[in-house]
Amino acid sequence: MHSTDTGSRFVIVSGSFDHEDDLSKFEDLVAREHPTAVGFNSPGGNVVKALELGRLIRSAGLSTLQVRQSECASACSLAFMGGVNRFAEPGSIGVHKSSFSDSEGVPVADAVSEIQQLTAEIIGYMREMGVDPGLLQLAFSYNSDDIRYLSGSEMSRYKLTTSATPDAPAARVEIPNSEPPPTPREQGRVVASLEVPVARSGTVRYPKGEAALKKAADPDSESVALVRNGTPVAVDQILGDWYAVTVGRQTGYMHYTWVRVDQFDEDAGDRRYVQVKSLSSLPAAESFIKSSPVSLVAHLTAKNWFAITLKDTYAEREAKDVANALKAHGLIAKDSIVTLGNTYVRKVCCD
Repeated sequence: MHSTDTGSRFVIVSGSFDHEDDLSKFEDLVAREHPTAVGFNSPGGNVVKALELGRLIRSAGLSTLQVRQSECASACSLAFMGGVNRFAEPGSIGVHKSSFSDSEGVPVADAVSEIQQLTAEIIGYMREMGVDPGLLQLAFSYNSDDIRYLSGSEMSRYKLTTSATPDAPAARVEIPNSEPPPTPREQGRVVASLEVPVARSGTVRYPKGEAALKKAADPDSESVALVRNGTPVAVDQILGDWYAVTVGRQTGYMHYTWVRVDQFDEDAGDRRYVQVKSLSSLPAAESFIKSSPVSLVAHLTAKNWFAITLKDTYAEREAKDVANALKAHGLIAKDSIVTLGNTYVRKVCCD
C-alpha cells in the first residue's frame, strides 16, 4: 500500500500473473485499506488471471494508473482495463499477441478451439470495460516475443484511457507536456482517388496455392493448366468477371479474383483481410465504419464498390480465429469472410 503527499492511497500490483495467484489477498487489502487506484509493475503472464483481477478492480470502483517508470505489458494491459477511470503515460503500456505455450502437445483442433475461446473472452471483456476491441487487432500484429508500446493518442483512440484522471498517485507523476509526434495516418485522412486503373498484368494468388487456367471464361470450362501462386500473368482483355491472360506461352482465362493486379495499390501478400461488409457508395462506407464497435477501413474494388474490412491483416489461421471470435460476440456479421483481397484497388477510408 502506498500514499501520496495528499494522503490518497493506492496499490501497486507487482510481478507476473500466474494461474495459481490467490486474488482474495487483493480483495482483503482493498477492503481493509480503501485505496482509490491501482498501478502496475508487471511483464504480464496468465491472461485469465489478469481478466479476473481487472473485474475485481472494476467491482471495487477503483481507478488504474500507469507510469513509464514501471512496466505494464502483455496480460497486464488487460488488468489495467478494469479501472473505472484509467490514466497512463504515453509508452507505459505494451501489447502483443497472446502466447498459447500451454497448448503444446495438445491436438491441433483442440489448440485452435482454445485460442478461439480465449480470444472471444478477451473481446467480450474489452467491451465490458469500455475498451475498443480494435486494440486486439493491433496487438495481434506483434508476436508473443515482441512488444508494442502504445502512444498517448493510440490509448485515447482505443479508449484504453479515459478523460478522467485518477486522484491517487497523480500528484507524484510528472506528465510530459507533449506526446510522441503523430504518425501520418493520425494527421488526418487524405481522400484517395476513386479511379480504378486498367488491369494489364499481375500474379496468380489463390487460397489453395494454384489456380486453373481455363479454356473459356466459364467456371465449368476445361482447365488448360494449373498455375502456381506468384506466377506472372499478362492481362490481355477484361471480359466481365474474367481476364483473358497469357501465362508464359499459354493463353486462357482466369477469374478476376484469382489474380493480384500490379496496377492496384493494395498488396497484403499472403496475409488475409477479414471482410465484414460490401457497400455501393463511399458515404455509406464511411457511415458504416463510424458506427462500428471495431476499427474498420474501406477499400475501393475492381468493380467500383467498397469492401469494408478489419483494419489489420493477418496470417490465414489467425484471420479465421479473429473473425470467428468477433462473430461470436456479434461485433461483425455472421457472413463476414476471410479473403486475400485480390480485388482491392486501394484503401479509401477511414484509417
